[in-house]
Amino acid sequence: MTALQQALSTEKFAVTAEVAPPKGVDTTEMMNNAKYLQGKVHAINVTDQQSSVMRLGSLASCRLLKEAGFEPVFQLTTRDRNRIALQSDLLSAFTLGIENVLCLTGDHVTLGDHPQAKPVFDLDSVSLLMAAKKLQQGFDLAGEELEGTPTFHLGAVVTPGYEPMELQVLKMERKVRSGAQFFQTQAVYDPEEFRTFMKAVTELCVPVMLGVVLLKSAGMARFMNKNIAGVNVPPWIIKAMQETDDKVATSIKITARIIRETREMCQGVHLMTMGWERHVPAILDEANVTI
Repeated sequence: MTALQQALSTEKFAVTAEVAPPKGVDTTEMMNNAKYLQGKVHAINVTDQQSSVMRLGSLASCRLLKEAGFEPVFQLTTRDRNRIALQSDLLSAFTLGIENVLCLTGDHVTLGDHPQAKPVFDLDSVSLLMAAKKLQQGFDLAGEELEGTPTFHLGAVVTPGYEPMELQVLKMERKVRSGAQFFQTQAVYDPEEFRTFMKAVTELCVPVMLGVVLLKSAGMARFMNKNIAGVNVPPWIIKAMQETDDKVATSIKITARIIRETREMCQGVHLMTMGWERHVPAILDEANVTI
């Protein structure tokens, strides 16, 4: 059982954050950023070509973190791989000692730095979960028996602020049936909106980790409201970020407040740091969260 799985199964308040692999082979910054999270989180997500921007692979980065004593969460998107490659990467992850896997569809390539790339999307996040579940049963998607069976702690993503909410609930139900054992949400800034969503999915009985993107400016908040479906940054947060003389301190206080106000509704928090890993300890201290 992974440390993240143990925290979620024992009703501790689980904490994860994320790091981004470099656009190149110099992993110094990524590993230094991970050090800020030492002893503060149960596991570290490694993004997989986030926003369709080409970077060092998530799997290799997860292995480096594993070797350095961290517990990684392997983010795996279906955008760039067909079902053969996806299943192979899942087997490779387990062989390298990586069991936490977050199954994602991924952003479209037109949003990234190689818009001319051919998207794959042979599977989606739901069918990727099904593929991973089938591998754990000892078979691949072609029905061929495996030589040795992997075990995973499978996660998925949900967007509480998406409208209509009923569609997200239905998709979440499908993901649970397909093998999802925990969820990390897209960015949430409205505790009451989150409370409404959590009431709607109570009967699924699956751990949910609240996701928060660390805001760096009012402009960033407005951009998210305009361009990211299901994300709603309230006016009071935008106003606070616009009027502050210390954006870092204000962002820390806002993030900590959201965690405090939602803590009793969920089983953990996932901090999407956007390069601000160094501020995670201050956020958790402000929110009175320890692992």
